[in-house]
Amino acid sequence: MPPLTVDFAQVAAQEVPAEVARLCEALEAADAQGWYGALAVERPWSRHNPVLEGEFACPAAIRPYLERELRRLALAGARVSARPSRRALDLHDPALLAALDEKSWDLRRKKLFLFRPERMALSIDRLAHYTGTPAQAFQRYVLFTNYSWHVESFREAFPDAVGPDRPGRQMPAWHASRPGRDGITLVDIGVGPSNAKTVTDHVAVLRPDLMLMIGHCGGLRNHQDVGDLVLATTYHRADGVLDHVLPTSVPVASNHRLNTYLLDALVRRDLPYRLGTVYTTDNRNWEFEQGGLLDQMRLSRAVAVDMESATVAANGFRYRVPTATLLAVSDKPLHGRPKLSEAAQDFYRTTRRWHLEVAVEVVDRVRRSHPDGLPAADFRSPDEPLLGVD
Repeated sequence: MPPLTVDFAQVAAQEVPAEVARLCEALEAADAQGWYGALAVERPWSRHNPVLEGEFACPAAIRPYLERELRRLALAGARVSARPSRRALDLHDPALLAALDEKSWDLRRKKLFLFRPERMALSIDRLAHYTGTPAQAFQRYVLFTNYSWHVESFREAFPDAVGPDRPGRQMPAWHASRPGRDGITLVDIGVGPSNAKTVTDHVAVLRPDLMLMIGHCGGLRNHQDVGDLVLATTYHRADGVLDHVLPTSVPVASNHRLNTYLLDALVRRDLPYRLGTVYTTDNRNWEFEQGGLLDQMRLSRAVAVDMESATVAANGFRYRVPTATLLAVSDKPLHGRPKLSEAAQDFYRTTRRWHLEVAVEVVDRVRRSHPDGLPAADFRSPDEPLLGVD
């Protein structure tokens, strides 16, 4: 296949969508023939990094993202080439391992894309394995939950949502699709930071517009009731699963704009809520081994404790995906209100529907206000334009 080159400085505005589609189709044609596709982007406005290059596997899985970013480059007058790069590695090839190390890239060169094609291919395969749905089914807005009750509410709200290919998937996903993948995906990630890291490692490859955690938590303050909401502003990371790649000294906070929209929705509905730090632990039975943990909670001013939120937020920060957390208080472990079976079931039945409704309302607002994605420049490294024109 010969390279396809488009000089957008010479392309009329009305012809940009068709030319962008041709570039994406060239990448997909290379993929269909067993090659990684490559993009070369010439940016005449950049004095220090005029040419960026990157390779892609399974480009159809990120087609909406590619079209959006290429359209931005087109409007800025870039020159873009698409071509087959090299034969795609089989996922059973021993050479795959060396290509998966995210720290082995040359940090002196700006990245066109965060992930190597080998990493993309493996994550796309693993998403199908864990969720029971193909990567192409994932929508731009991704919700995570740690209880299957939210799945039931999601399916009631979106009866046409497509789910796993069979029961028993580890982290089943449901997709309420819209044209351009402008719908909502819900993934039941189960309980614990390990699952939260695993799924966000792979979902990040798809470049979603947001990742929103809508799980349950233990309330830590006197003036909280079971059923109250917690809107996380920041996180105390005691989960441990990402410390080796993102030290806890690096601050991680929820996306400000997402939190603003969530807060507006809570106030408009007159729902009880509390803003503050969420303490995320890897120990479900932390009450049995309190040690200095209660001091940590006090020092961090935590208002809630859970097992997933900080992990999702930290990986969102690592992979430049806007994240936020809206939790519901299911128990108050410090106040004689541990999570017990009967009370928990009553709580889930009462809260699950409006909890999901708030999340969906916020997604609708993001869709209207930011059709090209939430601003994300604040957590990009100085050496990463990541497609686009910034």
